[in-house]
Amino acid sequence: MTVSFTFDPDWMDTLTAPFMTNAFLAGLCIALAAGVMGYFTIARQSTFAAHALAHIGLPGATGAVLLGLPVSLGLGVFALGGALVIGALGKRASQREIATGTVLAFATGLGLFFARLSSSASQQMQSILFGSILTITTDQIIGFAIFDVLLLAVLAVIYRPLLFSSVDEQVAQAKGVPIGAMNVAFMAIMAGVITIAVPAVGTLLIFALVITPAATANILAGSPLRAMVLASVLCLVAIWGGLVLAAMFPAPPSFIIVTLSTLFWAVAKGVASLRR
Repeated sequence: MTVSFTFDPDWMDTLTAPFMTNAFLAGLCIALAAGVMGYFTIARQSTFAAHALAHIGLPGATGAVLLGLPVSLGLGVFALGGALVIGALGKRASQREIATGTVLAFATGLGLFFARLSSSASQQMQSILFGSILTITTDQIIGFAIFDVLLLAVLAVIYRPLLFSSVDEQVAQAKGVPIGAMNVAFMAIMAGVITIAVPAVGTLLIFALVITPAATANILAGSPLRAMVLASVLCLVAIWGGLVLAAMFPAPPSFIIVTLSTLFWAVAKGVASLRR
């Protein structure tokens, strides 16, 4: 199969198709969750853990195919399980790196083993690794929206201790903030974000939605709340812009979404360097 980047004169018809409407709505839900949690991921120095959670969910996704269950269910269960293990074993950044690497290695091997057991699981590997936002269903969008509501509700309760422990863990611990509980809560929420973002860009490109917009926002914004809002906006622009460009110049949306997200970061980085 070849990919053509020639202009499609009927791109507006593609853009107004029902599956594109689902993709836009999914992008909105994903951008909100990824933008908010992306800030905490960078502040807590847990970018490797966030990236690893997507791969830890791989055996759950392939195992779900073997059992005839929804891929998202298997992905979410394994991502959550891996998050809880990492959160419990790695209370500090240095410990999290070791725990994350250990769990990631085992999960990757298990995922490949499951893929070898079934041809259907093997065929699902490409969509799991690279995502397919154009195949998002209405039921998935409802699930994404419910998750966003729960995410905002939980953050409204733990925002201050989570932010405090993210910015200065040692001082937060001295002030009585339950560091271990905040770490486990963060990893569990992150597992949920990964679960809803993977269908869009896959496990290999998850950084483009969770980390890169947040990194860009940290360069441009001066406060945590502004950084979260800006990260969500940048993530949304990358997703929606990628969908529009993919309709105009037929190409995999995931590739264009990743390219736009990276371009925003590069421009922000360049502007910041010039100012200095």
